[in-house]
Amino acid sequence: MRRTRGRVVDVDTLEDFDRRLAEGVRSLSGWRMRALDLTQRGSALRSVDVTGSLFLGCRLTLADESSVRARGAVVFPALPGIPIDTYRTALYTPADLFGTADYHDSLDARTYAWSKHETSRDAALAKSLHDHAIDLALSEWVSGRSLVGVMGGHGVVRGSRDYADGVELGQRLSQTLTVATGGGPGAMEAVNLGGYLAYRGADAREQALTMLAAVPNFTPSIAAWADAAFAVRREFPDGGESLGIPTWHYGHEPPNPFASAIAKYFRNAQREAILLEVCQAGIVFLPGAGGTVQEIFQDACENYYADESSVAPMILVGREYWTEQYPAWPLLQALASNRPMEHHVHLVDTVQEAAELASAGA
Repeated sequence: MRRTRGRVVDVDTLEDFDRRLAEGVRSLSGWRMRALDLTQRGSALRSVDVTGSLFLGCRLTLADESSVRARGAVVFPALPGIPIDTYRTALYTPADLFGTADYHDSLDARTYAWSKHETSRDAALAKSLHDHAIDLALSEWVSGRSLVGVMGGHGVVRGSRDYADGVELGQRLSQTLTVATGGGPGAMEAVNLGGYLAYRGADAREQALTMLAAVPNFTPSIAAWADAAFAVRREFPDGGESLGIPTWHYGHEPPNPFASAIAKYFRNAQREAILLEVCQAGIVFLPGAGGTVQEIFQDACENYYADESSVAPMILVGREYWTEQYPAWPLLQALASNRPMEHHVHLVDTVQEAAELASAGA
């Protein structure tokens, strides 16, 4: 049972439902009941006031469903033919998304295929309900944690210097903060791997890098790419925690298996805004292309209009990269000039410097 106090009560198990009613509850106002089989609870439902309650994906007899609707409850039935749980109560784990079968049969792959081909109103509703459920689960997960985000290119391959730098950055940041990434491959996977290896030494990091280098990219085989990652997880069990926030909008890119918690969304714009929102300890930007540049200035816009108390640090890694190859830094400096964010934007050369700066405010 999750801790639920105040006006909203989340009830996710029959045991919790029965216990609360046994304690004398007479009104379900503010209750959100999710995925409960209530077909044998008709008499209990008739004994309480259901005005203002919400039944999400619950099983009810036709008579009970009509009764609770007539008495002021809102009922969202389970939608048929949908691979995902639209009312799930927790973030995904790598095992949830990948399973044990071939990747093509995994929940992740089936959901991506469904999302690309299903355009009905029920599908649109299911996606919205799912992303709302992920919002709720993510809010609960981040509570009490101080998150630092890391953005970077999805094209960074295992075995490269940039990938190794991402792992080291994630490992260093995880000593004082919880790292969050976009949850995909490349630099994102590297940082989540660093979070996973937070309590291991440099030798473990080098061994993991060697194991992964045998399968540099998720093309041509996502299955082989994922298998190499799960082999590292088996070699180093009980890894540290980190967050990934990927999207089925880019479903051809799989989520990486090193984030301990995965908030996967259908809507990419919602996912990007939330990733910026939860990273209150700031964001480190590794070298990347169009997507990373967009994220820099999306974050800059938030900081541009923020007051001093709510500016989140921005740290760009790679002086030559961000001043010459993709000169985002000069524009960022110009935006920050004489604004509260001015002293919170930084350009450094190494991931070691970035980790030190980010951790200084932890």
